[in-house]
Amino acid sequence: MRESELRALYLLRQQQLGLFKLWNHTLVNDTSTTHTGSSLESTPGFASVSRSSNVEDLKADLLRQISLNKQIQQVLLSSHQLGNSLITSDNSTDPTLGGLGRCRKVDHNLSQRRTVEWKPRSNKYLFAICVSGQMSNHLICLEKHMFFAALFNRILVIPSSKVDYEFRRVLDVDHINKCSGREVIVTYDEFAERRKSHLHIDKFLCYFSQPQPCFLDEERVKKLKSLGISMNKLEAAWNEDVKNPKKRTVQDIMAKFSTDDDVLAIGDVFFADVEKDWVMQPGGPISHKCKTLIEPSRLIMLTAQRFVQTFLGDNFIALHFRRHGFLKFCNAKKPSCFYPVPQAADCINRVLERANSPVIYLSTDAAESETGLLQSLVVFNGKTVPLVQRPARNSAEKWDALLYRHGLEGDPQVDAMLDKTICAMSSVFIGSSGSTFTDDILRLRKDWGSASLCDEYLCQGELPNFVADDE
Repeated sequence: MRESELRALYLLRQQQLGLFKLWNHTLVNDTSTTHTGSSLESTPGFASVSRSSNVEDLKADLLRQISLNKQIQQVLLSSHQLGNSLITSDNSTDPTLGGLGRCRKVDHNLSQRRTVEWKPRSNKYLFAICVSGQMSNHLICLEKHMFFAALFNRILVIPSSKVDYEFRRVLDVDHINKCSGREVIVTYDEFAERRKSHLHIDKFLCYFSQPQPCFLDEERVKKLKSLGISMNKLEAAWNEDVKNPKKRTVQDIMAKFSTDDDVLAIGDVFFADVEKDWVMQPGGPISHKCKTLIEPSRLIMLTAQRFVQTFLGDNFIALHFRRHGFLKFCNAKKPSCFYPVPQAADCINRVLERANSPVIYLSTDAAESETGLLQSLVVFNGKTVPLVQRPARNSAEKWDALLYRHGLEGDPQVDAMLDKTICAMSSVFIGSSGSTFTDDILRLRKDWGSASLCDEYLCQGELPNFVADDE
């Protein structure tokens, strides 16, 4: 090696050490600010960002310079016999190793969460009823029912597929009981078998009184009765409107809903605002020995893992790009949450720059005209970054064989849960503000420990650069 090359390597090494020292300084300041609690910006569902965007940009620039420095050293060493071994062995100043990168995982410290023990009394049931919105809404409703069941010391009855979604196709119900260490939840069929001599809801005490008691119209009540269930008259526990739910405490709930009746129903609770910080905390509000109680079925989990292994690898961004019906929904909010495709692409590109991922998994209901335009605009380092969607079934591909063999292929709810699971496994997640689909992905990421500092809503903190007039 020539003397000039040795001198260049020496200078690069000194520069690298200086840059890494500066990087560590920003990291220490970042950590101390987080611990003291100053300058925190909390966004529901996402990790708190503890420093200003300017400091984060500085850290990103430092990371790029350290990386560039290392690349130059690699070029100088590559032509020499010991080059590769020297490059491999020198990882002490690589801040991307050991989870120190800008998009490192968030430690939610689940051991410190506030919990309630779920110890159901024998033959005491809470009959879950969820009617609002699509599957994601129903899962949130079911999660809140679990909290209520734990407070009431009751076994939760999952709704029948004749009046609701077929939850067993997408959820691991046995997992909930195993994690709780006892039977805390049963399917409707199991409940009906046990109570076949007296299939009756003893008390229908409605959480919501408006727009209808229990948020149930006559058609929904007829569906319940078609199962062979008899019930007493629906009563409202208090004056509560789904459009303006009041903040309630555990004490409020226990005072109104404590009863010794065997089977209790309280109606849909999706909109219930009860101990939000407690209920929404990572790991959930109920004591258990797993990462999370509500998670996808084993078949969906394995299929998601196989898809990631086939198409994505360990470093990918997941994007939930909600579009269908979202234009009107978002424009009714102030400010709007519906972004033009070019603006959305700019926001995605900024996340790409921080995350340095080679591929994006796209979960969307957008038309091909929108996804095609988006694909052409998502660029990093002058190269188009592929937006990967789940392909149609192909017998030559085996990643989805489990779903096919178990008769789950083509089920829209299974497909939706598979999308959620893949997104929850990503290195970085970009969600759609206002979407319960995104909210459920965030819950899984927090509970599984996959949430990163770079997770955010699409164009978070920005206004759409163009908004259409109202009708």
